Amino acid sequence: MDELTLHLPAGLRQELDDLADATGRRPEDIALDAVLHRVAEEASPVRMRAGVLALAHADLLRRLGE
Repeated sequence: MDELTLHLPAGLRQELDDLADATGRRPEDIALDAVLHRVAEEASPVRMRAGVLALAHADLLRRLGE
């Protein structure tokens, strides 16, 4: 797994630590869940727009692939 260092404001880091303590989880696991959720949320509309563009330009894409 690749590493990523996040620099969090002190207050946010404290909230993350408190949440981790309250839920019996590691702060790293909570942060990973948040990133996974955000990526999934953002990726879906992007994939949809890419599909619409690919459909609209299918002929051009086909010709470029020849």
